[in-house]
Amino acid sequence: QDQLVESGGDLVQPGGTARLSCRCSGFTFSMAWMHWVRQVPGKGFEWVAVISPDGSTKYYSDSSKGRFAISRDNAENTINLEMRNLGSVDTGVYYCTNEDYWGQGTQVTVSS
Repeated sequence: QDQLVESGGDLVQPGGTARLSCRCSGFTFSMAWMHWVRQVPGKGFEWVAVISPDGSTKYYSDSSKGRFAISRDNAENTINLEMRNLGSVDTGVYYCTNEDYWGQGTQVTVSS
């Protein structure tokens, strides 16, 4: 069974940075498009970014473009999300997904 385990969520100061990771197993990671999706309080789920199987193609939501960077390490079956210039609007639970399965999420709280 596919397993995705996120980590790296934390309390972050406004304007700060955070790095999320998602370790995957149980499927052919190197052939999977991988996404980050977040659940924002009171606003539901919001897609954040996606990366192609070889890492050469990346797309971002308008809200994450220019501030977030998605990457992957196919040798480690891991994807990452580097986030900078964080604001309160970025507070939420961040999930990775391979379009079939989701991880349990990791909480990012942006607050002073």
